[in-house]
Amino acid sequence: MPSTEHRTEHDLLGERAIPQHAYYGIHTLRAVENFPISGTPIGRHPDLIVALATVKQAAAVANRQLGLLDGDLAAAIVAACQEIRDGRLHGEFVVDMIQGGAGTSTNMNANEVIANRALELLGQPRGAYHALHPNEHVNLGQSTNDVYPTALRLAAHAGAQRLLAAMEQLRCSFSAKADEFAGVMKMGRTQLQDAVPMTLGQEFRSYAVMLADDQARLAEAAALLGEINLGATAIGTGINCHPEYASLVRRALSGLSGVTLTTAPDLIAATQDVGAFVQLSGVLKRAALKLSKICNDLRLLSSGPRAGLGEIRLPPMQAGSSIMPGKVNPVIPEVVNQIAFEVLGNDVTISFAAEGGQLQLNAFEPIIAYALFNSIAHLDAGCRVLASRCVDGISANAGHLQAQVDNSIGLATALNPFIGYEAATRLAQDALASGRGVRQLVLELDLLSPSELERVLQPASLTRPRPVAAA
Repeated sequence: MPSTEHRTEHDLLGERAIPQHAYYGIHTLRAVENFPISGTPIGRHPDLIVALATVKQAAAVANRQLGLLDGDLAAAIVAACQEIRDGRLHGEFVVDMIQGGAGTSTNMNANEVIANRALELLGQPRGAYHALHPNEHVNLGQSTNDVYPTALRLAAHAGAQRLLAAMEQLRCSFSAKADEFAGVMKMGRTQLQDAVPMTLGQEFRSYAVMLADDQARLAEAAALLGEINLGATAIGTGINCHPEYASLVRRALSGLSGVTLTTAPDLIAATQDVGAFVQLSGVLKRAALKLSKICNDLRLLSSGPRAGLGEIRLPPMQAGSSIMPGKVNPVIPEVVNQIAFEVLGNDVTISFAAEGGQLQLNAFEPIIAYALFNSIAHLDAGCRVLASRCVDGISANAGHLQAQVDNSIGLATALNPFIGYEAATRLAQDALASGRGVRQLVLELDLLSPSELERVLQPASLTRPRPVAAA
């Protein structure tokens, strides 16, 4: 008597018992056994699962239009795909993100889940592949080598859109602080040494501008993901698919996904080329490193509270030490620093994987996907946390900042056009040696009158270009 708890499926290696409740099949089962690598199943990346279902749905629509897929079968596949796009059955996508086979296990996991759900919709039991088959029907006119990279592109595009929104939230936070601190004077620094005065608002404005620049670069990189190779099948020759399939499936996929898509002009080149992923990873690295630099600045500027720079105060998030009472650490910038380190490492991984491709296919797209999706997701979270749990709550130590400006020898630079470089240099040296302020020495040495000095050192003159008399 057959078991009610299992069903039997077969492949080229033989037969296996599949749990009756499972929507996946024998190919997925073997992949789960073969690749216990990262512990991260593809189902934990909803963008990828939705993208796979959308590709399969578009393929069913195109094949139905071409008369290659029976209407009832196509309708069942489309309905199953739509359920997955709506969030159902993601727990059935169980193969590991890191896998051999160039993504075949991921593609077959999708084919089997969609086929078995479609069979249910047709009133058939799971595993009744004589009625609707994962390869013959769900994968009709397709190969892993065009389905998988197309799904990766759609998933990365979706993640990039969320990251752009997170970066915009952070940019707005820095911009708001720039407005708040517009009138707060401080000393700028180069090579950690006193340079010339600026406002704290100018410092925070520069962070907003840096983020906006990276947003533009990310949008450009995301646009490159719109070129797909669907219709290439195995190596780009389009074997086993209809001549009109590539155009029809691209049109259907664009409509379903809402992403403007184009078919690559040379599908053989496109099937082996992962350059768009390399480009995107490079932009993520660029953004991550600049974010890390900004976080380094925030940690420096808030260092202390009494034995450091102490120019700004970060909002206290948690106790900082198990032994030092009252200590509060800059934990939010620190976690963003660590995200940046990870993104940098992921970019190295992606670069090696891209270089490792051979002949008509890159077999290492699974590790590219794993690294890329982690970079996007963690940068997204990092930007949002940095904005809401750090930047929005920063306050300025305005009195301390003004005192530093008044006592800094950097004021001597502002006097160059009025007393000459040599005199300004001696003034700076005297101030440093004596511990007295530049203002005090200028007046003592009668280099400028009190009114002239106030005019020269007013904030508006110190923090922006001004007319200078010819030498």
